Amino acid sequence: MILLVLIASVLIAAVTIYQYREQSRDYHQDRMLRKEEQIKQSIELTLQKTTYPVTTENLELIFKDDIYEIASVQKMNFNIYDLQGGLIKSSRPKFEIDSLSLCLDAEVLNNLHRSSKKRYVEEKSTAGYNYQASYTYITDYQFKPIGILNLPYFEDNSFNDKELKEFLIRLTGVYVLMLLLAIGLAYFISKYITRSLQTISEKLNQTELNKRNEKIIVDNPSQEIGKLIVAYNEMIDELEISAAKLAKGEREQAWREMAKQVAHEIKNPLTPMRLSVQSFERRFNPNDPDIIQKVSEYSKTLIQQIDTMSSIASAFSNFANMPAQQNETLNVVNIVKLAVDIFNENYIHFSAEEDSIIAKLDRTQLIRVVTNLVKNATQAIADVEVPNIQVSVAREGEYVKLTIADNGVGISEKVKEKVFEPKFTTKTSGMGLGLGMVKNIVETYKGSIEFSSEPLKGTEFIVKFPIAKEKESTEKQA
Repeated sequence: MILLVLIASVLIAAVTIYQYREQSRDYHQDRMLRKEEQIKQSIELTLQKTTYPVTTENLELIFKDDIYEIASVQKMNFNIYDLQGGLIKSSRPKFEIDSLSLCLDAEVLNNLHRSSKKRYVEEKSTAGYNYQASYTYITDYQFKPIGILNLPYFEDNSFNDKELKEFLIRLTGVYVLMLLLAIGLAYFISKYITRSLQTISEKLNQTELNKRNEKIIVDNPSQEIGKLIVAYNEMIDELEISAAKLAKGEREQAWREMAKQVAHEIKNPLTPMRLSVQSFERRFNPNDPDIIQKVSEYSKTLIQQIDTMSSIASAFSNFANMPAQQNETLNVVNIVKLAVDIFNENYIHFSAEEDSIIAKLDRTQLIRVVTNLVKNATQAIADVEVPNIQVSVAREGEYVKLTIADNGVGISEKVKEKVFEPKFTTKTSGMGLGLGMVKNIVETYKGSIEFSSEPLKGTEFIVKFPIAKEKESTEKQA
């Protein structure tokens, strides 16, 4: 709208200037033609009244005094030339004759001679002013040319220029007012239009697959906005249906994977148990003097396999059913040190930058995080000649940072993306649920866990938990 107003104002100003110039040019042409006709009529009247023969040689005598009277009556000076372009008589004062051309150019004579109307108009400019000079023939009674009438016409545009300037000033005022109105109107219209679009934009930014999204409700929307809102609301309905199907499919897929993993892990101890039973059945002899020892060995084998199955069941149970969080204000430094003290290996070292870093966590789950990470580190350095595990606690901004670093075999690039996946493991024993459980605990507390590793050089896990500022300050004051 603003651009249209500006373009319109420029176009109208340009058209106005062009129109004024055309009108001024037409006015001066018509005025010069009228004056020329009037002077020619006065000249013809003078020729009719004269007693001198009407010839070129007598023109100076015929218009000796009458030329001034004609110029005074018509209020315009003019000149009379002979047919060769020589000046015969001029109505201008004597002091102006010095600047008057005493002989016409050959070009003027040729153009006048070739003109079908026997009239030629020459446009010139001098001293910054534009003027026109018309040339026509003076004829006798038989319409034979006896001289040339020259009428210099100076264009006085001062009045038109003043009128144009005043008009443009008024036009500018009107268009400035229109521009201000257009700016205000454009602002309110755009705010009215974008109000609904802003609402839609906010809802789109808030749309997520894993939560219930609200529909858009706008009073009296335009037709286009209304269609957009209807399309969005229909998309939300379809999104909820798709999310429900996806969640159901993910749950079913997770349980299928879990069932496969449980079945696989349970089959491992069942095979040696079956072989043991079959072997015992073939070799059982009640009269064997070593029967008691053989029964005892057979029982130990079965008990070991049963314990293995029990540990498998416990691991899956711990992963699938995390115990309810018992959040309490803890000194993370003390709890981590307590968890590290469980391990008796002398190559495990603990350090802390501060004696007390307070966070609101579950004591049992924090110990579980530490023990799982330290246990993984001890398994990674099993074949290292000089093993070393560093466990440290530090404050980093609004988080408490727990670092567990080892100089073990490291993690290869191919498996880094699968480290936190349930059931994934690089060890020959275990079910690969430890790191998945650790990640679950950390993310429950809105923390983060990440790691860096280089093959044959070692691995470093970094866990961050938010710090309970209020609790910490209260404890320090106490």
